[in-house]
Parts: sequence; structure tokens; C-alpha cells
Amino acid sequence: QVQLVESGGGLVQPGGSLRLSCAASISIFRINTMAWYRQAPGKQRELVVVITRGGSTDYADSVKGRFTISRDNAKNAVYLQMNGLKPEDTAVYYCNAIMIGTHYWGQGTQVTVSS
Repeated sequence: QVQLVESGGGLVQPGGSLRLSCAASISIFRINTMAWYRQAPGKQRELVVVITRGGSTDYADSVKGRFTISRDNAKNAVYLQMNGLKPEDTAVYYCNAIMIGTHYWGQGTQVTVSS
């Protein structure tokens, strides 16, 4: 079992920045892949970015050059730095972990980009 807790969401103006955090209940060395997903109202949940245990990353085209994922093994945490936010980035952001073929999800954190 893995518990994931996200934080850092909020309301920000277009062009602004936010940093999301995801704290895991176990050592993230044990987790094969961690990722951030998002779900906007009326839309399907979509993958934003994934990071492997080895540090390889893969970003959705819509966030490349604006978002950066990182991990702190000592704190068992993964972060999502979001710069140049756009109204279309508005969504609930979810932290995801895959371990032994099982997906684990956090409760989500709301990000709203609006003037």
C-alpha cells in the first residue's frame, strides 16, 4: 500500500507559477514510476508527466518547456514546478505511483488559472 498526499494547488493568474508537492508514505526508491495527471471539468484524466525510478521523464506536449518534475528521495516526495500557467491548465492535479503493477492515487489538488 502507498498513500500519496498532494499539496500546493491554488488560484493563480495567467503567466504565474505554482509548485505542487506529492508526499509518499513509503520510500520512493520502491516505486517504479511516479507521475502527475490532471482532470479538467468535463474531460478525461490526462497524463501530464511521468518520472521513473532512474530519473527519466516524459512530458505531455502541452506542458513541455513550462512544467518540471523532480523527486527528492530523502523526503519521499515528488514535485511539479509549473511556470507560465495558462487558463487551460486549470484542473485537479493528481499524484500517481505505480508499484508492482498497481496504481495508487492521491486525493488531488485544485489548480485554477484565472485573472
